[in-house]
Amino acid sequence: MDFPTFLIQCLNAVQYGLLLFLVASGLTLIFGIMGVINLAHGSFYMLGAYLAYGLAPLVDAYLGGGFFATLVIGVALAVAFGYLLEWLFFSYLYQREHLQQVLMTYGLILVFEEIRSMIAGDNVHGVATPDWLSGSIPLSDVMTYPVYRLFVSAVCAVVAIAMGLVMKKTRLGMRIRAGATNREMVEALGIPIRFLYRVVFAIGVGLAALAGLVAAPLSSVYPGMGNQVLIVCFVVVVIGGIGSIRGAFVAALLIGFVDTFGKVLFPALAGMLIYLLMAAMLLWKPEGLFKAG
Repeated sequence: MDFPTFLIQCLNAVQYGLLLFLVASGLTLIFGIMGVINLAHGSFYMLGAYLAYGLAPLVDAYLGGGFFATLVIGVALAVAFGYLLEWLFFSYLYQREHLQQVLMTYGLILVFEEIRSMIAGDNVHGVATPDWLSGSIPLSDVMTYPVYRLFVSAVCAVVAIAMGLVMKKTRLGMRIRAGATNREMVEALGIPIRFLYRVVFAIGVGLAALAGLVAAPLSSVYPGMGNQVLIVCFVVVVIGGIGSIRGAFVAALLIGFVDTFGKVLFPALAGMLIYLLMAAMLLWKPEGLFKAG
């Protein structure tokens, strides 16, 4: 493997890992902090991708275009949808057994898939890359790297930094960490824990949808696209540590490198490498790389 090829694979690994973190961080908030096993989280990623497909022509028609406008509107709609969804369904699951959480969230997957089929059909759709991000950067005489992939990495990195600052430096982050540690004490101090969880859930949905929005131009928008992402995101949560944003970030990057270079160096084993990594982590450190917080 020559240096330009190695550099391209490193950039692909970072981009995939950061995008994976964007989805997994929402799952970490919902699963790790709120204690809800949300099998429908991959559907929120799919929601973002279909929002990118559906909003783009509307933004062009009524706002004169603008990729950032599509992102802002899509995330805002996803956050509002998450807030409503938590109020209608998930708020009743916090004190329930995990089996009931699994059954209801799996049922939501089926409902979301049927709604998607009725609204968008079952065809595969494409989302155009913005013109100002459609170029490439030369890495050698014959190899280039798409600018849009660098843009996706930058967006995910900015979100990761912002999440870290919010969790460590703000009152909201302090309340989220306190609610994850001792819910009863937080309630005794007068903090509305149910409203706090509703906000956390809405943020988690927004993060997954943002990942789908920025990933849509990289891949096709198709039925069931969130299912595979969901499985890998649970692997990220397990490796990184349940409830740890920092752990999710490190684990997502680790999986990005293992998966990307595994497909190049060990194509026959590429499909199982990340699961072997998870198994090794469970044997070595069952609590994950980092503790919650």
